[in-house]
Amino acid sequence: MIGSRGRVSGTIGPGLIGEVLLNVRGGTEAFYAYPANAEETFSPGTQVLVVDFEPPRTVYVERWQPLTR
Repeated sequence: MIGSRGRVSGTIGPGLIGEVLLNVRGGTEAFYAYPANAEETFSPGTQVLVVDFEPPRTVYVERWQPLTR
């Protein structure tokens, strides 16, 4: 799961258990999500990167930053 890119489907933030949709095994699955930086907030639709994973369905995310040239 680490390194996967997903989309927030339920607000992620301090004191909240958010939700993110990730592509897994040819389909899309929902995972509980927390911000990697405990003070950040992500609204639905935000693209995020999974930086940590706790089985079975919890991920820690940061904002997706596309590479620039």
